Amino acid sequence: MNRDLFDMLDRAGFGSNVHEIAAEGECRVLRLDDETGEGFMTMYRVLDGVYLMYNDFHLQSCNSEYQNTETVLCIDHCREGRIEHDNSAGGRYYMEAGDIRIDRRVHHDGKIHMPLSHYHGITLGFVQDVAERSIAAAFPTLNADLSALAERFCPYGKEMMLRSYEPLNRVFSQLYHTPQNIRLDYYRIKIAEILLLLGAADVSQFTEQRQYFPANQTDKIKDIHALITGSLESTFTVGELSERYSLPPATLRKVFKGVYGVPIYQYMKSYKMKAAASMLISDKNTTIADIAQKVGYDNPSKFSAAFKDIMGVTPQNYRNGQEDT
Repeated sequence: MNRDLFDMLDRAGFGSNVHEIAAEGECRVLRLDDETGEGFMTMYRVLDGVYLMYNDFHLQSCNSEYQNTETVLCIDHCREGRIEHDNSAGGRYYMEAGDIRIDRRVHHDGKIHMPLSHYHGITLGFVQDVAERSIAAAFPTLNADLSALAERFCPYGKEMMLRSYEPLNRVFSQLYHTPQNIRLDYYRIKIAEILLLLGAADVSQFTEQRQYFPANQTDKIKDIHALITGSLESTFTVGELSERYSLPPATLRKVFKGVYGVPIYQYMKSYKMKAAASMLISDKNTTIADIAQKVGYDNPSKFSAAFKDIMGVTPQNYRNGQEDT
């Protein structure tokens, strides 16, 4: 295996909680262990200084010990889930499905949270000087000035968020369905296409950025989330939570949606119905009325309506494995 790129990344230091579990040819599989779950990073060396990595995480949070020692430019695409990052100003932002982030990995260590307990996406990484030479050799007519791209999209080490940029999203979606027998050649062509699109893009069109939230507000929202998901039998109003956590109601609603992707009442309804669905299957001796009370519904009819709204069938039919007629 040509280890040049992997040696560079090792010098950057993924951290003590990341271990290589497999390696073959130009592929390397890393496992991230954390008390809340695990994650896998499947990395391909595409060219000298160029790598593509599939990220599949099923955990709530992890500690990143990554320390960048090279001049690196990265492009991240979120396919599914959500992931929290800090910015240089101490705020937090959240990537969701369809988001693309371009950054230099300047602010990439510390605690990383996945509010929905999972995240799936792709990272393209370029060790700039080495990558420029190898890309020029592979694609002589492609003007891949990575330093210029970094200056345009990430001045002063800041990240750039591209929200639902369809031309790039279309290329990334193709990378999730790569023919195995032509994998590396396919990667090279698609990466060249991505660089071509970015080189031609007008940065000013990406003025609508993902919102940033103060860390103290997102910490309170996480505490609220822990309370409401840990007390399924209780029903909390925004007013009660606002007073309890000293957050104005409008701010609470806005930041909760920013962190978890949906309004708080919608999130809680869905969470409770999925918990009820699990109970219906795992404990068939418990009556539906009792399960309704366990998730905060005193009225079985209202529970049944809420359950069908989320799960598509009545509680009884869900338990019996039947569709509604």
